[in-house]
Amino acid sequence: MDKAKEKQLMLTAAKARVLILDAVYAAASGHPGGSMSCVDALTELYFDEMNVNPADPRWEDRDRFVLSKGHCTPALYSVLALKGYFPVEDIKLFRSIKSHYSGHPDMNHVPGVDMSTGSLGQGLSAAVGMAIAARLSGKSYRTYAICGDGEVEEGQIWEAAMAAAKWKLDNLCAFVDINGLQIDGSTADVMPSEPLDKKFEAFNWHVISVDGHDFRQLAAALEEARATAGRPTMILMHTVKGKGVSFMENQAGWHGKAPDAGQYAQAKEEILAKIKELEAL
Repeated sequence: MDKAKEKQLMLTAAKARVLILDAVYAAASGHPGGSMSCVDALTELYFDEMNVNPADPRWEDRDRFVLSKGHCTPALYSVLALKGYFPVEDIKLFRSIKSHYSGHPDMNHVPGVDMSTGSLGQGLSAAVGMAIAARLSGKSYRTYAICGDGEVEEGQIWEAAMAAAKWKLDNLCAFVDINGLQIDGSTADVMPSEPLDKKFEAFNWHVISVDGHDFRQLAAALEEARATAGRPTMILMHTVKGKGVSFMENQAGWHGKAPDAGQYAQAKEEILAKIKELEAL
């Protein structure tokens, strides 16, 4: 990845972080922490990796994406809006009765959403089904999914992992967003899941570990996933919950609450300053 491409992706992700704030503040509810931690991966997927067409959201040969950690719609909606699936201004209708931009993604009403999710643990199973469908129909599209590190406490994740390995779904690439925190605190305290690398390897997945905020590492991992034959790929991305906002970073309390007016102003100022810094490079 050249520097110009990396800069553009960093700018896009920063703009998405502003929209995440706008969405959650306008709704006075939502999940900013986990949205901030996974938005770089979403930016890499939609602006560098995936074969999609916002002008034709249901294009049959498009790559598919499943937000298995379905409560992080502020990140998904923000990236979809910046990609051109719907107007950026719509982000302020998040969780509004006047819109379909609900707290969990709705595939029937929101352009660009490939799977309705929210019940944690189920999204990866849906992604497995999509990958199998591609094979059965002779299609070359790839399927991607992002899971949370709290979500992998769900047994269905591991049932899906077994199925993906059994069917040798090398057209499936999933992520675990390892920010170390969930609604009740540290994942290590609530239900320790490490070592995730050894666990997914034991389930016969190809495993890659990356810094989830480094676009070069994300791009290299996705390239490696495409080159991997006979096995699904799991990218373990180490991230910071609330990334980009100083008082949100690594704070479990920002898992699922909205900032007040003062916090919103401070957070937005910090991210806008980052955008100016990037534009000056």
